[in-house]
This record gives sequence, structure tokens and C-alpha cells, in this order.
Amino acid sequence: MCACASPSPESARRIAALAANLDWELTLELAAEHSVLGVVAARLKETGYSGMPAGTWQKFQDSLRTQHLFTLSMTAELFAILEEFGRAGIESLLVKGPLVSLLAYDNPGVRSYVDLDLLVRDEAILPASRILTALGFVADVPEEAILAGKIPGEYLFNRRGSQQIIELHTEKTFRYYPRPMRIEDLYARQRRMALEGREIPALCLEDELVLNCIHGAKHFWERLMWPADIAAIVARHPEIVWESVGQAARDVGAARMVNVGLLLAESLLGVPVPAAMAARTYEDGAAREMVRQVEGWLPSAGSAPPPLLQRAMFRLKMGGGGITGLSYLGRLSLSPTEEDWAGEGEGHGSRIWEVIKRPLRLFRKYRQDG
Repeated sequence: MCACASPSPESARRIAALAANLDWELTLELAAEHSVLGVVAARLKETGYSGMPAGTWQKFQDSLRTQHLFTLSMTAELFAILEEFGRAGIESLLVKGPLVSLLAYDNPGVRSYVDLDLLVRDEAILPASRILTALGFVADVPEEAILAGKIPGEYLFNRRGSQQIIELHTEKTFRYYPRPMRIEDLYARQRRMALEGREIPALCLEDELVLNCIHGAKHFWERLMWPADIAAIVARHPEIVWESVGQAARDVGAARMVNVGLLLAESLLGVPVPAAMAARTYEDGAAREMVRQVEGWLPSAGSAPPPLLQRAMFRLKMGGGGITGLSYLGRLSLSPTEEDWAGEGEGHGSRIWEVIKRPLRLFRKYRQDG
């Protein structure tokens, strides 16, 4: 899978050498678990699916057809939402999902994703939520919670009877940024990207790369999809201004997260750390240690998450270590999300009780997992 997900010129030779002895059913299963099915299929297509049994080939095609139909339906939803937001004067930016698929693979349908992620200003979240509700989506975060000033992990909307999910994010929901997101800077640097013949508002390339490193770190880089995205973006975009990447990462305290993303792209997928980032990245001993940890749990694709203490230490180092890392870990551990409001009355629960309840809930959850 690493060979198929790698944009390195050497990967074609490795794929040919490995294909003769593959367990194809297991390969299909792992590709789905790591959300790289489309990426793997695209590379295997270049080899003519050499050695793949007919039954496995058909399963690949069925899975890809489902993925492509889903992508088409989500693209249509995106256009409808952006049109309504535009009419209401709501500025939004597409992040992750189809945008990463375009940046990394030059095709919005190659990379797997399960929802559309849009960034809006916090002040616009109530009218944006009302628009999505009017379009037929059901809000996971009720209006009374928004009016009460509660901040979820994201504002999730789903269309009943379908798999279509929309997530709205604001500068306040991106809690995995070690320092507050500078949303006005992101809007100032935004660009327009072509998607299926239409232009969409998106983060600039450097900001999208930083955001995806933070997102991968949030999920402990537990699926190959996230390192593969970083590797493909770095390999396909020599125009990246690395000084801007470094500055954007430092502005939000995410320099180590970017270092880990670049090191994983190199160690797993053969994409060298860019020369402009090499000295700072290779000198980060904690980042190298975190890469070794990720390589240890990556094969399980999230099915065997690290135990609670290991997760906490990873978060601490991810936030920069020392007092800075402790502050980051403490904020993540004590900032309530919608899971901590449940049963409290969405708009009027006790903030103090929510803060107390959150670490207890996390302890129960990850003690069982670990």
C-alpha cells in the first residue's frame, strides 16, 4: 500500500516486484481501512492490475464506483451550499476532502472522504446553520446551543436517508490548533480553485498543508491516508513557498506537527523533506520519536488506539512539549464538546460540570480502548 500511495518515481518498480506475491483480498481490505482505496486503484491501473484475480478486480471496481458516485453527489451539494451562502453574504472556504484530492491527486474523486468541510467565521455560524437546515440537512448542534455560546468540535449536519454529511468549522472549533486559528489571515490569503468547471473558495496551498498536518496529528496519523496526502501535495507542488509554511505553522504553534507530517511522508512514502525545511525538521528529536510511534500503530488503521497515557504524552509533545505542551494537553482535556453536553440541556448545561465531566468521559473511553 505504501508503494501504491507513494508519488516517488521508484514506486512503480516496487509495485511490480510486490504484486506477484500479494494477498489481493487483504490488500483491498487494508486499502479501505486506510482510506486509500482510490489511490491504490489508480496506481494499480497503471500496471494493468497485473496479477489481480478477476473477483478482486470486480470488488475494486464496485468500491470505486460507489466512491465516485458519492463524490459527484457531494460536489453537487457543495455547489448548492456555496450558492446559498453567497446570496446570504457568508464567506466560506473549502478545506480538506475534495480540495485535498485535487491538490494531491489532481482528481476530486481519487481520495476517500466522508463529508464536506467548510470554514466560516464564528459570527456567521447561526445564519449558516439556518441555511443548511433550509436545504434539508438536520443539525447535530441545535440552535439553542449556538445561541448559548457553546462551542462543539464541529457543527455537523446530515441529510436523513443518505450518507451526506456537512461539517462547518470556525476559528473557535479548531481546538487542535495549539494557538488560536488566525482566520482573517486565512481569508486574506485565500485563492480560487477550479472544481468540475466552477471556481470555489479555498485556502492557499501553504495554509492547506499546515491544516492537514494539524488534522493528521489530531488523529494520531493512524491511517495511511493522512501521510499519503502530505507526501502527494509536497511531491506535486514544487511551487510551495516553504518559508510561508514555516511561518504559518509557527503562528499557530504547529511547527512540530508539520515536522512530523514531512518526516512521515519521507519515511513511509519516499518523499524527501524539502531542503528549505530539512534543518529545522531533522533537528526536531521529539518529532522523530513521534514518527517511530506512528509507524508502530499505523498498521492497525485506528482499530487498536494507543492507551490513555500514551495518547496524552503524544498530545503533549505534539503541542511543543514543556509548559506549552502541558497547556495544550490541558485545554484539549478540559474543553467540553457536544459529547459532553449530552443530557445536560443543550443550551443551558452547567459549564463547570461539563469541564469536570469531560476528562472523566475521556478516561472511561480510552481506558476501555487501551
